[in-house]
Amino acid sequence: MVEYGVVHGRFQILHNDHLKYLMAAKARCRNLIIGLTNPDPLHTKSEVTDQSRGNATSNPLTYYERLYMVRTVLMEKGLYASEFIIVPFPISNPEHCKYYVPDDATFFLTIYDKWGEEKYNRLKSLGFEVVVLWRKNIAHKGITSTQIRNLISSGNEYKHLVPASVYKLINKWRIDLRIQQLNNEIQL
Repeated sequence: MVEYGVVHGRFQILHNDHLKYLMAAKARCRNLIIGLTNPDPLHTKSEVTDQSRGNATSNPLTYYERLYMVRTVLMEKGLYASEFIIVPFPISNPEHCKYYVPDDATFFLTIYDKWGEEKYNRLKSLGFEVVVLWRKNIAHKGITSTQIRNLISSGNEYKHLVPASVYKLINKWRIDLRIQQLNNEIQL
């Protein structure tokens, strides 16, 4: 078990497969650092291997909303606040990553596609220890945030795909309406 483990993602919307990833990483470290990528619109951009990750429709939640969701879900799963920390994580500007995590941290990744391979290569090139938790073909990825945002946008049910607290927060903060509005603006 390592002292510091790092996971990262947009978590634009935190879903049940994200939770599996977070818990698998936590099982391998004492302290989990969760990096939220695309922390704000100024640092959000497309990637050659994932063109849509910089789009407004792919990033409807704020940093705070995602931080709050991740924290709430992990505490509901029984983690103590002292066991994890949530930080902005500029994977699109990898040279800045070192300012957000300890030098001796171990990164835990899941790889499904070229973007996953690109993140692996970026982190390795920066000298970080990188452990692949699992590698699957994109067809076997499971739940995606894009699927959930599309379900929300079209008014379809998605409750079974996200932790209960995430579903409550989406409704409380009217994120569902924001997603629908963003998609409507793009279609015009």
